[in-house]
Amino acid sequence: MAERNYVNPTPVQLAVLAEDAEGRDLLVSAQTGSGKTVAYGLAMAANMLGEAERFGPAAAPLALIVAPTRELALQVQRELAWLYQHAGARVISCVGGMDPRREQRELEAGAHIVVGTPGRLCDHLRRGRLDISELKAVVLDEADEMLNLGFREDLEFILETTPETRRTLLFSATFPRGIVALAKQYQDDAFRIEVEGDEGGHADIEYRAIRIAPDDAEHAVVNLLRFYESPSAIVFCNTREAVRHLQAALLERGFSVVALSGELTQNERTMALQSLRDGRSRVCVATDVAARGIDLANLDLVIHAELPNDPEVMQHRSGRTGRAGRKGVSVLLVSPARRRRAEMLLKLAGIEAEWGAAPQAEEIRKLDQERMLQDSVLTEESTAEDLALAQALLAERSPEDIAAALVRLYRARLPSPEDILDPGEDRGRSRPDRAARERPSRGEERAPAPRTKGGKPSRHGMGEPSVWFRAAIGRRKNAEARWLLPMICRRGGIDKQDIGAIKISDTTTEFEIAARVADSFTANIRRPDKEDTIRIEPLAAAPSAAARPDKPPRRKADEGSYHPLDRDEPRDRADDKPRGKPPRDHQPKSFREPAFAKKKKHRDKSSPGGQAFRSSNPHAKAPGGKKPKAKRRG
Repeated sequence: MAERNYVNPTPVQLAVLAEDAEGRDLLVSAQTGSGKTVAYGLAMAANMLGEAERFGPAAAPLALIVAPTRELALQVQRELAWLYQHAGARVISCVGGMDPRREQRELEAGAHIVVGTPGRLCDHLRRGRLDISELKAVVLDEADEMLNLGFREDLEFILETTPETRRTLLFSATFPRGIVALAKQYQDDAFRIEVEGDEGGHADIEYRAIRIAPDDAEHAVVNLLRFYESPSAIVFCNTREAVRHLQAALLERGFSVVALSGELTQNERTMALQSLRDGRSRVCVATDVAARGIDLANLDLVIHAELPNDPEVMQHRSGRTGRAGRKGVSVLLVSPARRRRAEMLLKLAGIEAEWGAAPQAEEIRKLDQERMLQDSVLTEESTAEDLALAQALLAERSPEDIAAALVRLYRARLPSPEDILDPGEDRGRSRPDRAARERPSRGEERAPAPRTKGGKPSRHGMGEPSVWFRAAIGRRKNAEARWLLPMICRRGGIDKQDIGAIKISDTTTEFEIAARVADSFTANIRRPDKEDTIRIEPLAAAPSAAARPDKPPRRKADEGSYHPLDRDEPRDRADDKPRGKPPRDHQPKSFREPAFAKKKKHRDKSSPGGQAFRSSNPHAKAPGGKKPKAKRRG
C-alpha cells in the first residue's frame, strides 16, 4: 500500500479491521469510491493466509468475489492482484462476454481468488468447473445493484452452494429490504458497519447544479468540458439513443469521445475503455449500467446530462470521480421544469450543491488565454532544429505575425464554446422578444452573435469586410445551423465570432466569413478531414439576398402564376400539369362561375354579375359539360 501512496486508511478500511469485526460476517454500507475493494481485500486476508506471509501453490480458490458487471469485476481483479502481489496470489476473473473455455483452463490451473459476475459463476458451478471445497470467504460487492439487475436467484444459488463455514462479506451502498432479508438468511450474526464521511461519503467531490434552458443541455455539456478541461470526463445519459446523439454532437465539435451503452460487444467496450486509459479519448458518454466498474485514474469531472432516477444512482454516477484522494466535480444540468426534482434528489442524498449558471463563452476564452501562457510548449527547452526554423520564420515574418499564427494554431485545436442564456436571468424578458431572438427565419440562419455587457445579443451582421463560402450540404440532409456552426469552426480553425450569416437551401449552405481570416480558412478547409467529407469552397461573390425562398411570396389576385425558377431543383410548374377534357359543346364559362355546378344548391345561385344560370331546355348540360343528376327520392 505504501507503493500506491496510501498514508492513512479510509474510514471503511479502518472499520473492517476493527476488533469487533474480526472474523465475523460483515454487512457494510459504503459508497462507490470509498476504498471498499481494498477494505474487503484486507478483511479476508486472515481467512486466506492465516499466519503465513505468502500463498502456497494455487489450487482450489480460497475466496470468491461476486460483482454486478464485467467492468467492475475486472477492476476488482486488478485491485486485488495489486494488493496481494507480494504475497504471491493468483487472481483470475470469470465474467460474461469472455471465452468460457479459457476461464475453464485457468480454473483447472488453480487460483487463490476468483472474481466474477453472477451468471458466469453459476454456469461454472453447475458444470463442475469451479471447485469450492476450500472456500474461506465470499464477498458480494454492490449487492444492492445486483438485486436491482435481477440477480437474486443467482446470488442465492451461489450462497447455498458454497460451504457453510465460509465467511460472508456483503457490501452495499444502501440497505433496502432485499439486502436485509438476504443478510438474515445467509449471514451468521453479521456485524453491521455504516460508514459516512463528509457530504455522505463523497467528501472529495464538489457538487454543482447548473441552470439551463430546455434546449441548451448539449451546449452546456460543451462549455463544461471546455471550462474544466479535465484529463478524463464522463457524461451520463438515461437512454442509449441519448448516448448516441450526444456522442455524435461532441465528435462534430472536435472532442475525442467514446460511448458506452448496453448495445456494445465486450470487445468494443474493452477498446473504448482502453482509449480512455491511454489518453486517446478524453470524454465518455455512458448510461448508468454501462459505466459500472469504470475506474479512470484522472477522472475529475462527471456531468449528469439527464437527471438520474434516484439518489443512489446519482451517488453511483458521481462516485466515478473523487477517488484516491483526488478532487472531483459532479455537475447536474437542471432545466426549470426539473428544478424541484433535482432539489429532492440532492436532499434525499444528503448533498448540498452549489447552484449557478453554465460557464459562458467569454469566461472560457479568458481561461484559454491563461492556459496558453502556461502551456508546456512555451517552457520546454528548444532544440537546435527548433531554433533554426524560428530564425527562418523571423526572416520571412515579423514576431507579431508569428505570435498571432501561434495563437490561431492553439485555438484551432480547441472546440468552440457556446453562448448560453441563464434561464434564471431571463424571466424578465418578454416572450415576443425571446421568440424573435431564438427563431431566425429558415431562409437565412445566423450564427449566435457575441454578447454585450448588458447580456443581450448584438445586432446580426459582420460589421467588417467578409468573404462567402459554400458547403455541399443542405436541408435534404438535415443541415442545421446548430451543428453546421461548430463544424465550420473546426474545419477552418476559426472562432464563432468570425462567422456571419448562414443561408441553408435544399442542397447547399452558404455562409459568411470575416475577410481577415478568409485566407487561413481557405487553406484549412483544403486539408483532408477525418470527421467528415463535406466539401467547402469559396464563392466569387455574395449570394443574392432574395435567392432560394422557402415559400412562394403572396401575390395579388391580378398577378400571374409564380414559378420558383431560382430553386436548386425547381418544382413542376402548375401550367405543365395535365388538364381535364374541355366541355364538348365548348360553351364559355361565365365570370367566376360556381365550382360545383353539378350540385343543385349551387346551380340556382346567382353569378357575381347578378345573373343566375338557368336553362329552358330540360336536356341541356350544365356549364361544366356534364348532365345534371336527377335527384331521386325514396
